[in-house]
Amino acid sequence: MLQKPESEFILARLKNDLAPHLYYHSVNHTLDVYERAADLAKIEGIPDNEAALLLTAALYHDSGYLYQSAGHEEISCEIAQQTLPEFGYSQNDIEKICEIITATRLPQTPADKLGEIISDADLDYLGRDDFFELGDKLYLEMCAGGNILTRSEWNDQQIAFLKAHTYFTKTAQQLRNQKKQENLNQLLSKTVL
Repeated sequence: MLQKPESEFILARLKNDLAPHLYYHSVNHTLDVYERAADLAKIEGIPDNEAALLLTAALYHDSGYLYQSAGHEEISCEIAQQTLPEFGYSQNDIEKICEIITATRLPQTPADKLGEIISDADLDYLGRDDFFELGDKLYLEMCAGGNILTRSEWNDQQIAFLKAHTYFTKTAQQLRNQKKQENLNQLLSKTVL
């Protein structure tokens, strides 16, 4: 799938044109979301034609960061609308891709199973062993953007986010809920010290 021209196009744009202070929202995050979405789609039994739209949405979901962070989902949809017709996508396919992309907007409100999958893939790291490593990248990115002042504020935001977060698919719940709780407990223990 990644050898398709639309995939190569957007990955090259992200690799070459994203701002250097986007430590978390990098091409690596996009590839991670793509891989997690592919895994979840397979386990959840998504038909190939729908999975193809899901995976295109995964590749384009943060492309709006090429221009801005606030409201980047809408910009990501604009990029998809501008570029995907060149790769043979129909208007209906592009509308569906944009619907999937907008499911990642926080707070996440997916409209269907594909939106649930991309939402879970986008925040998959919350329930993984690399949570703190990726969280540090997000912290540095937010510091660079002037959105966070202290590590304590960051930990408080992480705790609130983890407490409020719910995975949508049964697969993500089974695979990630236990580790997500462990990560939350570790954060809570840091704030007590």
